[in-house]
Parts: sequence; structure tokens; C-alpha cells
Amino acid sequence: MPRVWDVPVHDSTRVRDARVAAEHAAAVAGLDEQRTSAAALVATELATNLLKHAGGGRVVVDVVAPPVLAADREPRPRVQIATVDHGPGMADVSAALRDGFTTTTGSLGAGLGTCARVADDFDLHSAPGRGTVVVARIGVSEARAADSGPAARLRAGAVNVPFGGAEYSGDAWAWVRDRDLVTLMLADGLGHGPEAARASTAAVEALRASAHLAPGEAVRRLDRALSGTRGAAVAVAQVDTRASVLRFAGVGNIGARLCEGGTWRHLVSRPGIVGTHRPTTLREEQAAWADDRVLVLHSDGLPSRWSPTSDTCRTTTDPAVTAAVTIRDASSSARPVRDDTAVAVLAPTPPDGP
Repeated sequence: MPRVWDVPVHDSTRVRDARVAAEHAAAVAGLDEQRTSAAALVATELATNLLKHAGGGRVVVDVVAPPVLAADREPRPRVQIATVDHGPGMADVSAALRDGFTTTTGSLGAGLGTCARVADDFDLHSAPGRGTVVVARIGVSEARAADSGPAARLRAGAVNVPFGGAEYSGDAWAWVRDRDLVTLMLADGLGHGPEAARASTAAVEALRASAHLAPGEAVRRLDRALSGTRGAAVAVAQVDTRASVLRFAGVGNIGARLCEGGTWRHLVSRPGIVGTHRPTTLREEQAAWADDRVLVLHSDGLPSRWSPTSDTCRTTTDPAVTAAVTIRDASSSARPVRDDTAVAVLAPTPPDGP
């Protein structure tokens, strides 16, 4: 079961905890000493920024797939470090990204600019009065093969926050690619803790062998794979990039929303539990896919009052940042997430690349 490190940062002692979490995640991801040091630097600087500029927040460290999948090889995992705060936000993001920029005496001086440079992927969103989210990913340095197919123009990302600071989240997400098909899945194991995580992890493992299947058939395969677990709510969304079509099938309480040119559409799941009580019939929903689309899948850790904003439909933002913004805007410093909470996002890759 994959570990998730959720570090609330409200005093200086937790900065070290964020660094140690990044080092542990780097070991899981198989990073070398240099990239492990980079992950530790990024976690330390981002945690320090939470204290000095936002009055605190949370650091979530996870091991994730890269934001773009190649067609010819298994993805190499990356350490993802995400921070979420409800502070004052930044009026000048471009200035904050300059190396050495600081507004506080005693800062480490590395700055967000250095974090952006040493990370493989780096993006942030800041809104005055609402707070800031930052996402950085650090992986194994490797040459990236050219891939100009339409499926390479999609990217995905997610943020997964375990309930109550638990070591394991009962939610899990994954995405896979088979030639022109790109499939995103989110699973919410029943309950909390290791048994819930075991169910959602079984769904992730089964998806890896189901990249060629349509969503409805993939859910049926996942149902067999989850037999013997406590079961999970599961949603599977697949983009056929050649046909420009999105297909969706879901069972249970995974929320799914598709942004179509600024207008949000609900994708509907059927009642049931994959692995224990799957519906006999499973209807696939279908929609057109285009370069202005953004797909958001989320577990029921988000409160029912949550509704997307214009920030949720930005195709130029890293999908994991969109996920973190969703969690930020659906919670507060006084009312954090109420359950294991995962948000996974699929969106087009900007013309300039990720």
C-alpha cells in the first residue's frame, strides 16, 4: 500500500518533519542521493514558506506517476510535494519565483525560484485572500523520448490527503495509457485505514492490466480484483484521443465533473460497491473531448457544498495544482478535510508542454 505523508506545519518543528517525509518518499521512489537532496530542499523551503508567509498550512508528500505518460515504457515514479494554505496569498507571483526573493528576514533564501529550478515539475496558484497552493515533483533524471501522438498531449495529476494524519489513505488514483487511449481512475476504499487502502490499492494494480479496456469493462475487471477486500467506490474515465471522445463509468460515491468551455457537467455513477455489490448493468456515459476540457474526479472527502470555480477549469495549470486548489477551496484552516480526500484531474497539455 502506498504511503502518504501529511504534515501540518504550524510551528518550526514541523519543517524538519516535512524534510524527513520527502527523504522517505525519495527512498520509496528509488531516487539517488542528488535527487533525494533536491526533494529535501524543496520540502524544507516550502514548509518554511508556509510558516513565514501564510501562518501555517499543510505539506502533503506522495509518490506519483509523472504528469505525462509515454507509450513505450512504464512510468518512473516521482516524489510529489504539495502545499496548501489559507493565508493572504501572493500579489506578485512572478517576483516570488525569482531566486533569492524573500519578504522575511531569516529566510533560507533558496526561494521558490530555486525550488522551481531543481524540481522536474513545478507550478503554483495564489489568490489574494484565499491562499496559495504549490506542487513540485522530483524524479529520476532521464532523457525523455519524443512522443508526438495525441495521447501525449494529455496530462494528469492528483492530491491525496489521508484523514486525521493517518499514514495511509483509503483513496487511491492511477492513470494508464494504451496507444491512443488514456484512462484515469479514482478509488475510495470503504472506511479508513489499512483495509480501505488495501481495497483501493487492489484497484490501482488491476487498472494497470486494463489500459486497453473500455471503462465499463475495466470496472468489471476491477470488481473481480477487489473480491475479498472490503470494496471501494470506483470511477473510470477514458479519453480516446483519436476519436476525441470521453467515456465514463462509475460505481459508488466518486464525484465526476467535466468542464466544457467553462460550463460544468456532472458525470453520473451508479449506486453500489466495486468488489462486493457491483450493479448488474453498468452504463457508460459519453462526451466529446477537446482542448478546452478539464475532468475532475473526487472522493466524498470533499463537502457536498463544494462547487467548481473558474480556477478549476484552467487548462494551463498543472492538474495536481488544480486538485490542490479544489481541496483548498473546499476546506479551511479551521475545518480541514473531513475524510480521506483525493482529487484527480485530467486536462490537455499546453502547447509549450508541461
